[in-house]
Amino acid sequence: MRKAMMALLLAVCLTAGGATAQGERIVYVLTVDGAITAAVGDYIERGIQLAEASGGMAVVVRLNTPGGDVTSMTEIMKVLENSRVPVIVHVWPRGGMAASAGTLILLAAHGAAMAPRTTIGAAHPVTLPGGAEADDTMVEKLMNVMVEHAGLFAERRGEAAVDWAERAIRESATAGPAESLELGVIDLIAYDLDDLLDGLDGRTVTLGDGTEVTLYTAGAVTRAVPMSPIEQLLQTLVNPNVAFILLAIGVQAILIELSSPGGWVAGFVGALCLALAAYALGVLPFNWLGLVLIGVAFVLFVLDIKAPTHGALTAAGVGTLIAGALVLFNTPLTSPYGTISIPLVVTVAVLTALFFAFVVAKALQAQKPRAVTGKEGLIGRVGVVKTRLAPEGSVLVAGERWRAVAEEGPVEVGEEVEVVRVDGFRLRVRRRS
Repeated sequence: MRKAMMALLLAVCLTAGGATAQGERIVYVLTVDGAITAAVGDYIERGIQLAEASGGMAVVVRLNTPGGDVTSMTEIMKVLENSRVPVIVHVWPRGGMAASAGTLILLAAHGAAMAPRTTIGAAHPVTLPGGAEADDTMVEKLMNVMVEHAGLFAERRGEAAVDWAERAIRESATAGPAESLELGVIDLIAYDLDDLLDGLDGRTVTLGDGTEVTLYTAGAVTRAVPMSPIEQLLQTLVNPNVAFILLAIGVQAILIELSSPGGWVAGFVGALCLALAAYALGVLPFNWLGLVLIGVAFVLFVLDIKAPTHGALTAAGVGTLIAGALVLFNTPLTSPYGTISIPLVVTVAVLTALFFAFVVAKALQAQKPRAVTGKEGLIGRVGVVKTRLAPEGSVLVAGERWRAVAEEGPVEVGEEVEVVRVDGFRLRVRRRS
């Protein structure tokens, strides 16, 4: 499905931009600012395919990332290795970084550069592919694979680059622009895109299949390739705060649908939010205990409506929901996906409690069956006037004759009336509209 969408986006880009004029030197520029995810992998692959299809001179990936998903990283490295156009990774802007997964992507590129005061390295793995927490044995296995994989790409940059790549993975070593240039990890230091293209001009790079390509990038036309709306959406979802909000909204919307069946909007919104939250949880590292606690919190909210405890269960639900959210995304401060916001969690928990107290409770009360026996069962029933109500007379209601008083003027024999109140053995009625 993702491949089909990428092909469609590529066709649209080619149609909108037209074919590259013969002899025109075009460099396609991609910007990655955030965690490395599957959406970023699709974006880079689409940009490279666009450059290949239109005869581009090269692709520049401006990279600023704290790291990300190992699986997505290896897919991106594979795409770079098989690219038929040179791909240059530029760690940018000044003050940015290409840490962890970003470092290995830089090593896999055909050319590399860094802006001043940027950093690379710290590639020691902390989570397994799929977001699971890793124990020491699994980390060691993954680290050995990453060292070997990174070494294969770094060897074209020299022995010093290979040694540094291993230290970056095993010891979380880092390097700035000057040290990286001295080690051969990067090819140049470039302040901005123009400086990068001027510095690359005349250099020869080797593609994955061994083809040598000389770059003539000075004065080349640059074309920015932005992320598509879908790629932007998927990238936004990979944030623990967004995932938690979607999870809370999804459950509440589903409960609205269950408490007030017959519509479809609440159910659709709930299913959509839960589907998006499931996608985020498929990428983010999370703890299953957190999901259990969040489920228990919603059960407590519902129980307090069914069997009121003067707010005791609701208070327990708020505390349980807060604890569940904090346990669910108990990630280190260095997580590339960010950390859960405590003020946000508390706010959502309180709003959820208020939602259950006022919205769901009213919906459930509205569905309680009205009394159909006794005096209460007469309210709302329709009867027929037997003797003129002026204002008092008699009516036939539910097969029985009752004394009745009309509240809104005289009512003639044979007219229909509706019971609005029962006063002892006398009915208060009004003409049926």
